[in-house]
Amino acid sequence: MSMIDLDQSTVRELNQRLHQQDVIQTQWQIKNPRGKHNIAVGVMHPATIHIDGHVGYYCGGMNQLATLNINGNAGSGVAENIMSGRVHIKGNASQYAASSGHGGLVVIEGDASSRCGISMKGVNIVVGGSVGHMSAFLAQKGCLVVCGDAGENLGASLYEAVIYVRGKVSSLGEACIEKPMHLEHINQLQALLIQAGINANPTDFRRYGSTRQHYHFYSAALNK
Repeated sequence: MSMIDLDQSTVRELNQRLHQQDVIQTQWQIKNPRGKHNIAVGVMHPATIHIDGHVGYYCGGMNQLATLNINGNAGSGVAENIMSGRVHIKGNASQYAASSGHGGLVVIEGDASSRCGISMKGVNIVVGGSVGHMSAFLAQKGCLVVCGDAGENLGASLYEAVIYVRGKVSSLGEACIEKPMHLEHINQLQALLIQAGINANPTDFRRYGSTRQHYHFYSAALNK
């Protein structure tokens, strides 16, 4: 395992090492992140990266293939635009976690702030706690699983993404409605909970999806 101490090295130096095409080291340990920004951004190798402490903005952004384990809290935009791989946060995550994610799995054991999973395009997100307002706004594809409560305007302008919530929902956004939980959804949710390592009963959750009424342009003038 390669150990990088960010008290001794810069984030730029760390990311340069992680981006080297000839690097064969697959296990990394990052010490003393101390809330620094842009840690392990754009990693394109199947490495496992352990970060011992809190991280700042955009940690694990644009991740491909790598597995990031963050033993602490994460600042805004963690796993932003993730393409594949896995980002696992042991603590809480700030606003717009995993926004615009195209694939992979993001696990947040604690709470996530506002706009979690906005404009998600295929990523799966499992939150062990609660999420803030406007989560899954403009979500196009993928799943957002919330084991706690959800804030206001959940799933506003939702497309084909699926939302599962175990707790209370403050309010649903426009074009988002509750839908029945069928066996296929229970199986899908159970698989995601197992992948995330979260012990929860999938039958305790409710499913939310799109009304699909905003797929077309409607004009009052057309009805005159």
